Amino acid sequence: MAARSGVVGAEEGGSGHYLPGAISSFVDSVPLSETFIARLNVVHYDGDLSKTLSVPIAGNTVAGARAKSDAIGLTFAWRPSWGGESAWSYAMSATIPFVWMDVSGDVEINVGPKTVSVQRSDSVSGLGDIVLMPLMLNYNFDPDFNVNFRVAVYAPTGSYQVGRLANTGKNFWTIEPTLGLMYFGKQNGIEASLFLGTDFNQENPDTHYQSGTQVHLDGTLAQHFPLWGGLAGAGVTGFWYQQVTGDSGAGATFGDFRAQTNGVGPAISYAHKAGSVDVIGELKWLHELGVEKRLSGDTVFLKVMAKF
Repeated sequence: MAARSGVVGAEEGGSGHYLPGAISSFVDSVPLSETFIARLNVVHYDGDLSKTLSVPIAGNTVAGARAKSDAIGLTFAWRPSWGGESAWSYAMSATIPFVWMDVSGDVEINVGPKTVSVQRSDSVSGLGDIVLMPLMLNYNFDPDFNVNFRVAVYAPTGSYQVGRLANTGKNFWTIEPTLGLMYFGKQNGIEASLFLGTDFNQENPDTHYQSGTQVHLDGTLAQHFPLWGGLAGAGVTGFWYQQVTGDSGAGATFGDFRAQTNGVGPAISYAHKAGSVDVIGELKWLHELGVEKRLSGDTVFLKVMAKF
């Protein structure tokens, strides 16, 4: 054990429900015509925190936290026949994740009049927080450009225990409206996608901690070209994230701290038709830069989807 002091960070757990790259490219567009989509999402994250910075994790104050997680999520989306082939389209989706999580760090404990730190680590796996999108709208201005809007609801279905460093769920609800602008040139193959989202977090009822509101931009700039009978793509993806209101609630005893981060990395994709089914895959890597008051690391995201 060793006595320690440091700067306290923001966001309960060092991160919220928002996941960089989850909605950032043509793969995440709202279907334009009647279809059913099944998508496999595979995510790997590896991040850490400076020894001089602490974050609140499940009722603990943890310095030098290190987190590794892997997740597999199944997304099912349905675009009904409502509206036919008009410029407007409506869809809905749900994502069910399974998460493996490892977290370690120096946990503050009280020993008599002193506060000391003890190194701890926890591992857990299980169901994560289910993501529901009951509202997904799209409007086509022309064949190359569309605007879409969706509302995601993150439900606290994952495993959570106060005092445990690793949890597969956040233990609070989040509402996330997102506005997307997407250009995909049918003739030149250029993609320029941009998604603006805001996360409104509810209070964690077990810790009485409410993470502040967060705003984020995700985007992709890519060139698509014919390859092996399909359509390949290569480009760059990036994101910007800012917590715009401070944490609150009886459990937020560290003050009005606000997190921020941004990141960039390469993205590749490939689309091919197998009979009557469109099969699309996308692989991206995002490296975080300019991180303040939250975990900093790398995210690798693989998506494979089939449109029936």
